[in-house]
This record gives sequence, structure tokens and C-alpha cells, in this order.
Amino acid sequence: NNFPEFTGRVCPAPCEAACTLNINDDPVGIKSIEHFIIDRGWEEGWVVPQPPVARTGKRVAVVGSGPAGMACAQQLARAGHDVVLFEKNDRIGGLLRYGIPDFKMEKYHIDRRVEQMRAEGVEFRVGVHVGGQGEDGVSALELLHDFDAIAITAGSEHARDLEVPGRELDGICFAMDFLPLQNHRVAGDADVPPLTAHGKHVVVIGGGDTGSDCVGTSNRQGAASIVQFELLAQPPEHENKPLVWPYWPMKLRTSTSHEEGCQRDWAVQTKAFEGEGGKVKALSACRVDWKDGKLYDVPGSEFALKADLVLLAMGYLHPVHEGMLDELGVKYDARGNVAADTESYQTSVPKVFAAGDTRRGQSLIVWAIREGRQCARAVDEFLVGSSELPR
Repeated sequence: NNFPEFTGRVCPAPCEAACTLNINDDPVGIKSIEHFIIDRGWEEGWVVPQPPVARTGKRVAVVGSGPAGMACAQQLARAGHDVVLFEKNDRIGGLLRYGIPDFKMEKYHIDRRVEQMRAEGVEFRVGVHVGGQGEDGVSALELLHDFDAIAITAGSEHARDLEVPGRELDGICFAMDFLPLQNHRVAGDADVPPLTAHGKHVVVIGGGDTGSDCVGTSNRQGAASIVQFELLAQPPEHENKPLVWPYWPMKLRTSTSHEEGCQRDWAVQTKAFEGEGGKVKALSACRVDWKDGKLYDVPGSEFALKADLVLLAMGYLHPVHEGMLDELGVKYDARGNVAADTESYQTSVPKVFAAGDTRRGQSLIVWAIREGRQCARAVDEFLVGSSELPR
């Protein structure tokens, strides 16, 4: 694990659910252990750069600086390759930087890893949009020509939308149009767009971690009220361990953001948004029932709710195809992710590799780091014929 301070703070730790002790006792708290050890390691000076002994002369472009990209770039640099990590935003970190609120993970944890990686030979180019058309754009085919290999670790950013009447109203936005703004404010950036929850009746649609982050951020901004909807039925408070172990259990998860103040509601489907003067003012919804895996509206359960700000946090479908991926001409799998296996990590285009959410779809930070490391080994083998990098 290249970055235990990341997983020790924001990973949901499915490994703990799979721990054998969890069958009839409390599992090993690996998340807390990681958190403690790495923090102590930084305090004591145990974490130091690991530059390579020799350089290979091979150049690798890593596109996307989330956990998969950072792990991939660091491993390749340690193997002796000349690595350039491209990021379209103004700072390194991807979703860790602009998707995770500072109250969950402060950004200096990323910054000191960047300095470590820079000392190991990684070159960082921020504000560069590979495949983009604006002033910050650079051609993906140009990278293909200039580098010996490209690793695409650009995440899965095509958000799932809610196509109901009134969706076009102002005040309805994706979570990732809302959360990064607060991170920019906390970082002290100027000219941040004035989209906040202050004084507003906020409705968060989506019951996952991103929805929880929207709740916590809205609380900190002074929302008048916060309601969170989830399409699925309310899960039980405790799992049946003998039945579900070692798999990730479906159980009620209450975050600190929820504890700070939020009304949660389950088995609710939004039907339409209502507005005034082009701005959202309310939504209409109904209760739903799940039978045999199918969704049914509950007759007579319709209700309306005041809403000045609606945040859509319903997950992501696949990486953005337009731009870099279509320019390169990579093939996609049935879900729209970049097609590549977990051995070679090679796409359908020679010299082009893919890892993390770009390849596997929306997933956890621990999977992103793992795929970044494995992809680095695959790229290393491709470039020099063998690899001493661990998987």
C-alpha cells in the first residue's frame, strides 16, 4: 500500500468485514492500525523518498492523479522510468483532492506524498487536460507519439443523472459540481463560484459516501434543512454475520455527517422538480417497494418537499468517453469502461494501459491503489521485458 494514510482515513475497510475474527468477535481494526502506524512514520521521519538506483531511459505518461495514478506513477518512478503525471485540475490528487471533504482527510496528506514522489523523479504537470479542446488541452495522440507508454488512470466521471421533469432548473447539480467548490474555499482559492447550501433547504439524492459528504458539507455551510433520499429500502442495523461473512454486509451505516444533522429517508423515488423563475423550489416523490428485484411505486404515497438545492449523488456510470479515450480509439466493455484485463492492463491500443476506476468502474480507494500498482508492474514488463515491482 503506497498510501496507508489515505486508506486509513477514507477506505470503508471491507477487509475488516472479511476478517475471521468478525464471525464471533470484533475484527482486526486494520484501518485504525494503518492510520496510526503511518502517522507515526511521518512524525518519526521513517517515510523517505525511494529513488531508483539506475534509470531506464523509458518515458511513461500517467494521465489522472487520483490514487490509482499516484500509485502507478510512484511505482514506475521507483523502477527507474521517467514518469510524467498529468492532471487537468490545478492540484494533484484527483477525487482525493476535490471529492473528499477536508473534514474527512486534510489535503496536506496528499501534498507531502507529492513531495516524496517528486524526490523520486516523478514530474507533475497540472492544469493539462489530455484530450481537451481548450487552452489547457493537449492531444492524446501527441502523448502516444512522445512517450513509450501511457497509463490512463482518469477515474470514472460520467455521473448517473436523474432524468425527470424539471431537471433543467437552476439549483439542481451533481455532487461533484458542489463538493470541489468547498475544497477550493478551504484551500484559500479566490473567485470560487458562489454555490453553497447556506440558508437553503437541501435535498441529497443518493445514500452512499458521496451523499454523506454532501450532507456534512451542507451542515458546515449552514443549510436550513437537509434531507437525504435513498432508492433502496432501509437496511438492518446489524448484519447476520454467519449468513454474510466474508462478504461486505448490507447494514445501516451512519456517518459523522449524518450525526451532525440530517433527515434520512429510504425507498423514495423522485418523480419531478418544480420551480419558480427558473430555480428549483420543490420536488415531488413517492414511496417505492422492491419485489423480486423490481421497483414498484406504492399507490397513494406521493408527497412534495421544499428544496432550494438538490444534490445528485447517485454514482458514476463509466469514464468520460469524449476527448482522450475516443481520440485514442480504445475499446470499451459492456459497462462503458475501458476494456483491459488484470494481468497486462493493456487496452486495445498498443502502448496504452488503463487502471483504477477507468478500467473497473466506480470502486474503492484500496482497489484504485492496487490497480495502479499492478498496472505499473505491467507497464514495467512491457518496457523492459521483466519487472521486480511487487504486485
